[in-house]
Amino acid sequence: MTDGAASIRVLLVDDQELFRRGVSMVLGADDTLELEEVDDGDKAIAAVEATPPDVVLLDVRMPGRSGVEVCGAIKAISPSTGIIMLTASDEESDLYESIKSGASGYLLKDGSTYDQVAEAVRLVAAGQSLISPSMATKLLDEFVQMSKSPAPTPATLTQRELQVLRLVARGKSNREIAEDLYISENTVKNHIRNMLEKLQMKSRMEAAMYAVRSNLLDG
Repeated sequence: MTDGAASIRVLLVDDQELFRRGVSMVLGADDTLELEEVDDGDKAIAAVEATPPDVVLLDVRMPGRSGVEVCGAIKAISPSTGIIMLTASDEESDLYESIKSGASGYLLKDGSTYDQVAEAVRLVAAGQSLISPSMATKLLDEFVQMSKSPAPTPATLTQRELQVLRLVARGKSNREIAEDLYISENTVKNHIRNMLEKLQMKSRMEAAMYAVRSNLLDG
């Protein structure tokens, strides 16, 4: 750790030892990151219950509990923990189910370098979301289809929460939202937490999809 900066606690969950070793070599060399690793979903849930991490790197397909199931369980235990699905699966269903379960990111192992994974950890820890480019295209296609469908009945959000939701849907970080609205980052976090509770959603990306579906971006 340098200059007294707070470290980012990271939990790596993957059943492939060789892959874990590669990721841990890079993340472990970064003194701003504190890394713990486990090889299955049950151990991941136990680790989160013991000490909630800032970010979890989670494979989608593992023996026993699926990554999507584990993602939902982790968000129930620690809603503030950011979860990045780091996987070989490029199935659209895995992407959508991961987002619905609360994932903040979705990276393909084949398309991401270890350094990119480290950068993704920092972005998600800062409140941002990210998706591998090839998967983002699939998500954008889904957005287009959603925007053509009848909008659902909007949840009862305050005007400020709607402002925050629109900015979240445009991909802005908590810091950028705070600057745009002249409020503190903590206030932004409170608005996002309240907004997700009202929408009964678990992640920023799911809320962004709701904003598109509800035609709120131009409001």
